[in-house]
Amino acid sequence: MFRGEYSHSIDSKGRLIIPSKLRTALGDAFVLTKGLDGCLMAYATEEWEEFETKLNELPLTNKNARKLVRHFLGGAADAETDSQGRVLIPTNLREYSGLTKDAVLLGMGNRIEIWSKEKYETEGTYEDMDEVASALEDMGLSI
Repeated sequence: MFRGEYSHSIDSKGRLIIPSKLRTALGDAFVLTKGLDGCLMAYATEEWEEFETKLNELPLTNKNARKLVRHFLGGAADAETDSQGRVLIPTNLREYSGLTKDAVLLGMGNRIEIWSKEKYETEGTYEDMDEVASALEDMGLSI
């Protein structure tokens, strides 16, 4: 299980250090993909396989399902850490997420979100948490 917030820089070659606490659960080889809200998501291989199975079960005749599958599977890349715990983030994923220099990594339970620091500071605000909490009650989650 992933949790916590970490900040790291991306080097000139597009490599990002995965913090050791996250790397332990993630493993040396994992999957990076486009996330929602402009971030990237990293999945341990086993968790990715479960997610991919669910995506492949979506009906091909549903346009929104095709878009979702295209987004996640088409944007996915196999990744692995080097001996220093760094991962090379493919150019297309760096461009999608706006990752250039500083990154924020968030442990999100079954996955890691990777944000450009600039985007996280504008998109990841918590000003509307009361509204969010109220909406989640409609989905059966009470705090």
